Amino acid sequence: MSDNLIETIENGVATLTMNRPESRNAFTRDMVTDMLEALPRFAADRSVRCVVLTGAGGAFSAGGDVKSFADKAGTEEAEGGYDFNLKVDELRARMEVSRYLHEMPKPTLAVIPGPAAGAGLSLALACDMRIAVDTAKMTTAFSKVGLSGDFGGSYFLTNLVGAAKARELYFTGKVLSGAEACDLGMVNKAVSEADLPAEAKAMAEQLASLPTVAVGFMKKNLNKALHSDLAEVLDWEAVHMMSTFDTSDHKGAAKAFVEKRAPIFKGL
Repeated sequence: MSDNLIETIENGVATLTMNRPESRNAFTRDMVTDMLEALPRFAADRSVRCVVLTGAGGAFSAGGDVKSFADKAGTEEAEGGYDFNLKVDELRARMEVSRYLHEMPKPTLAVIPGPAAGAGLSLALACDMRIAVDTAKMTTAFSKVGLSGDFGGSYFLTNLVGAAKARELYFTGKVLSGAEACDLGMVNKAVSEADLPAEAKAMAEQLASLPTVAVGFMKKNLNKALHSDLAEVLDWEAVHMMSTFDTSDHKGAAKAFVEKRAPIFKGL
């Protein structure tokens, strides 16, 4: 793993910290490659029960490195090395990061300590839940640099705030505070800068304490509900419900219910 992405695991919570504070954690190929390696590994690791994505230096992520875009503009075409289809394929492969965050069978939490823009915002929206500093600046940003958007932001934002508001935020690139984003439903909780570390830790630990297998099936149900009819969702719910009846977490929780005590979930 490169220095651009820091990985820690503690008490069932795996944290990935984007670490380019001098550029507000703008993406590099190495950073995204490391995410693509880490996320499937976390998904398969039973000791990991929640994944947190955050940024160093008081920012979440500015997304793509616009400075590098400007430096490269026109040079590849001039040198005869530009292959449009190859570029599309390469970008699409990197965008799998968003799918992993959205679909992996563990809860994912974006902790937003400051600016989240462009593809950086898209990654935050790809997570299951978000907690942000109330003064954090959040923007789609793409229209400001003549781009259409990537990393799934158009999908996630439309489902979070509705089609009309998503169009407004994409077309205008309007900057929202963390508090405003919370009011819109883009963010689950907005807190002060001083309170963010403790609040984010508590939220992550709560997610890690849940019945992990059941949460994974819940994610599948909820994701299916985004683009399926009721009959198909009912089919999936039936299969997943019967699957969770067989888990140790359910059996232990049912016993705890009868004995009038709080269950302790082990993710099994």
